[in-house]
Amino acid sequence: MLNAIVGHSNDPDTSQAIEEVLAQCLVDLAGAIPQAGILLAAPDFDHAQVLDAIHQTFPNIQLIGGTSDGEISSKLAFQEDSLVLALFCSDQVEFQAAVGRHISSDPLQIAQQAVQAAQSRSQFPTALCITTPESLTTSGLLILQGLQQSLGPTVPILGGTTCDQWQFKQTYQFFGREVLTDALPILLLSGPIVFGHGVATGWTPIGQKGIATKVDGNVLYTINDQPAMEFYRDYLGDIRPSPAYRLAVFESNRTDWYMRTSNGSYDLSTGSITFFADIPPQSEVQVVGSNRDEIIDSARLSMQKALAHYSGEKPTVALFFSCTGRMHLLGSRAKEEYQALQPDVVEKMTCVGFYTYGEIAPLYPNGIAQFHNETFVTLLLGVE
Repeated sequence: MLNAIVGHSNDPDTSQAIEEVLAQCLVDLAGAIPQAGILLAAPDFDHAQVLDAIHQTFPNIQLIGGTSDGEISSKLAFQEDSLVLALFCSDQVEFQAAVGRHISSDPLQIAQQAVQAAQSRSQFPTALCITTPESLTTSGLLILQGLQQSLGPTVPILGGTTCDQWQFKQTYQFFGREVLTDALPILLLSGPIVFGHGVATGWTPIGQKGIATKVDGNVLYTINDQPAMEFYRDYLGDIRPSPAYRLAVFESNRTDWYMRTSNGSYDLSTGSITFFADIPPQSEVQVVGSNRDEIIDSARLSMQKALAHYSGEKPTVALFFSCTGRMHLLGSRAKEEYQALQPDVVEKMTCVGFYTYGEIAPLYPNGIAQFHNETFVTLLLGVE
């Protein structure tokens, strides 16, 4: 058995919002005691007050989470500036939470230490890792490398990085009663958990592929040994790079690819373009194009892929991780992403999600985790 319930409030007052959320949860729990939780909150709430209230109500809960740029639930659908708490109950699945602090000081080692701390308390091998890490202080790719090295190549890692509503100043992560920054919260699931995930963007590669011949982290200097801006000009004319310009980055020797989005920064003297996440040197890249209808439709495609990959009979929980870039691009149509999923939502399924600065998921089943931009990720959970 794996059940999840969700409380969701769009009240701007912290006291009233968490009171409403906990009241909803207690009604739906009907006396059951949750083992784990994920808290997603807009940046302006008093997060310490929220966490204290949760732990007064559920003292032993294994809880992670962080600040978001938009929230989703089966209670209130899509909201902004809201508070969401998902709680998980199971007599079969084991949950263990841990955190890596000051992650930017050594992402690889601290990620590995967080995994070791959680696994040291677990009775069973890890089946799945969910994470809501820092997004601004360090490389998301290095965090994923540290997690995957410690978990092993067969353990999927999914989640999303925390946000601060497009301010790019400071995001917050939650672990237990703690409000942290520059941190890596993780929740490990063990036991007879069944899951399936789907990844979709709505974007289509166009034109010729190129090779990222000179890269420094998330700064792309040259493609095919020519300035990156020159490569863009072949497809976009003399329009300067902005967050609207994106690249498909192809995995080595595969047709699968993930998105990289420009943060709008560029250097005319070098022709370089800065992206929201690292681009592997010598990787194949390609300009992509899309429209709002295709982006919205990709949310449903993500759900359909997750259902196709789900190995159990009927999932009971759906977690969604969508990019804040998608939300800003869609504008008033952002709510349509969740609406697009509804034809494929299983009856009585609990849905929870948030808008992130970067999505985390393997591109395909049994693959290692990748860091995505402009992507919609669906994770379905249940038990055997």
